[in-house]
Amino acid sequence: MKTISHNSLSSLSLSASMETDTSAGFSYLGHTFSNLSLNDHSSSAFSDCNSDRSGEFPTPSSLSRRLLLSSATDNSDDLIPHLVALLSSSIENQKQAAMEIRLLSKHKPENRIKIAEAGAIKPLVSLISSSDPLLQEYGVTAILNLSLCDENKDLIASSGAVKPLVWALKMGTPTAKENAACALLRLSQLEDNKIAIGRSGAIPLLVNLLETGGFRAKKDASTALYSLCSAKENKIRAVEAGIMKPLVELMADFGSNMVDKSAFVMSLLMSVPESKAAVVEEGGVPVLVEIVEDGTQRQKEMAVSILLQICEESVVYRTMVAREGAIPPLVALSQAGGTSRAKHKAEALIELLRQPRSHSY
Repeated sequence: MKTISHNSLSSLSLSASMETDTSAGFSYLGHTFSNLSLNDHSSSAFSDCNSDRSGEFPTPSSLSRRLLLSSATDNSDDLIPHLVALLSSSIENQKQAAMEIRLLSKHKPENRIKIAEAGAIKPLVSLISSSDPLLQEYGVTAILNLSLCDENKDLIASSGAVKPLVWALKMGTPTAKENAACALLRLSQLEDNKIAIGRSGAIPLLVNLLETGGFRAKKDASTALYSLCSAKENKIRAVEAGIMKPLVELMADFGSNMVDKSAFVMSLLMSVPESKAAVVEEGGVPVLVEIVEDGTQRQKEMAVSILLQICEESVVYRTMVAREGAIPPLVALSQAGGTSRAKHKAEALIELLRQPRSHSY
């Protein structure tokens, strides 16, 4: 049996309240189980998009060198208005200005409000729709860095950034896609934006990034999806977009460093009835059983919680889980170390699996 490696995880505070059901639980045999007690653990499973992590730009021209050097000086108050004016100039000047704004807002957090107050956000949003891939990338990245300031999020959203960011998520360079996912994550931390982002077509694109992107892209996509799917209608969109396939694949790849992240997203989707059938159809049951057997303590608890919700209303799924050999590792979990909550869930699932299977639904 393969061994699941512990994820290297850093903290992230994701908003997870909405008119939604992140805190919704489920009941079985008189016991109420929270939805994986997400508020206890999920924040440590995701890494925030603290600023753009794209590579530095190619060898600069003399003008670029001057601008790069300026980011290390204290004259940003004089420089920022000049850069904002250049955003409405030629393409080359736009690239230089967007590059410098990206650097000023990345390395000097106090500049983020100054840049927004100078009127940079609307022209930067316009750059995201550019047909020039590099200019689009610079615009996306600058908007990401400005979105790290909570005071800027409303202005970015009201300036029409969501649709261009979704376009960049679809058509941009790999770096533009990753940074667009991060920027949408930041905007989704305002509850009013979650539905708008979901209705903009972002979720199927994030699911695609989760499936086909590199490690950073997968991590950024899963974090954005976790935030967006606190809204019920976004859960449905994610399931319909085929999210269970990449989630199951990532959970089965024990060296992916994505087991926890994928399990938290999957667990968040369990309140949508269609999600349970989707997990089963994508081969999720044997993967979840293997995690119960070989995962970390947190992974075991997450897998048990998901299995418990899959099985609670379906004798067919209970039979399937039992035939995958779930009962022995569940018994071990209920008797061995771990949290009392994990033992409680394991005991409830064992009892459910041992019930008579005379009905099928």
